[in-house]
Amino acid sequence: MNSCSNNDTTTSAYPVAIKMTDAPGPYNKVFIDLQGVEITGSGGQTVTLNVKKGIYNLLDLSNGVSTLIATDTLQISTVEQIRLILGTNNSVVVNNVSYPLSTPSAEQSGLKLQVHQTLQQGILYSVLLDFDANKSIVDLGNGGYKLKPVIRTIETAISGSITGKISPVGLAAVSAVNSTNPLLSFSTSVNANGNFTVMGLSPGTYNLTITPASPLLPVTKTSIIVTAGITTDIGTIAL
Repeated sequence: MNSCSNNDTTTSAYPVAIKMTDAPGPYNKVFIDLQGVEITGSGGQTVTLNVKKGIYNLLDLSNGVSTLIATDTLQISTVEQIRLILGTNNSVVVNNVSYPLSTPSAEQSGLKLQVHQTLQQGILYSVLLDFDANKSIVDLGNGGYKLKPVIRTIETAISGSITGKISPVGLAAVSAVNSTNPLLSFSTSVNANGNFTVMGLSPGTYNLTITPASPLLPVTKTSIIVTAGITTDIGTIAL
């Protein structure tokens, strides 16, 4: 395994920042034990980034909140894969009771995310890892839980976001669908304060649907324009 030296001034430098966020889920807390972040570039060269090791509560990272987990300056111009290495201290809190999360695949080889991105010299390559806690936890049905991570990579410089709030505050699912390409569909949930942010949207026009708990009816907002690098605030939506 190779790690690039930041003292080498004879080669091109490509700054990298890796951040982590989360889509809200029906749990009190979701803790993951982050121990390492690696990037694999062209030719199979692997670089170990400077990582902020620790146990992170994913539910602190909802509604557009993110945290920086790794930075470095690379001497490789392409990124093919990002690999997260987790420790064994992963857990989920359900109804205020803590349960360990088994992570067999992560312990063996890490969480591998395919990226395929060419870097530009001197321009910060920032990647947001959208860790979906709701879809990533499997109830084994025997009192145990398993971590099967569902993570979406978001390149913040080439994507936009939609943010807003619902009233009254309550459980609700939020989906954003590209009006010209329905296959571009993204979803999240509102948080405890009624706020939501749908991130990683390619530029274009979107229709956003909020589906609250019964007896409230779904509400759709149409023709929302998303611009790269911009968060579009649609304000408070009355249900």
